[in-house]
Amino acid sequence: IMVLPRDGLKDHLGQPVSYDRMYYIGENDFYIPRDEDGAYKRYADAGESYPDTLEVMNRLIPTHVVFNGKVGALTGDNALTADQGETVLFVHSQANRDSRPHLIG
Repeated sequence: IMVLPRDGLKDHLGQPVSYDRMYYIGENDFYIPRDEDGAYKRYADAGESYPDTLEVMNRLIPTHVVFNGKVGALTGDNALTADQGETVLFVHSQANRDSRPHLIG
């Protein structure tokens, strides 16, 4: 979630920041337990998975990392686009690790 100030974004001099479009990039980590053979475990419900999931999370190494909630959320027909000359504001959110998107294109 991104909450903008009521009076808009300001630069370091207190001047309004203007942009033509804004994109939010949410980076999500998933921690899925595996069995002794390396296959992902299945559980009847989230409560049953809690001890195993907590163990995986405590290692701080995600089993999956996706952007905006799913694989392919920002590619193909969902690619982030802009027209030449537009000013674009990118907001990136990652709650667990220090990471930064690398914009290419």
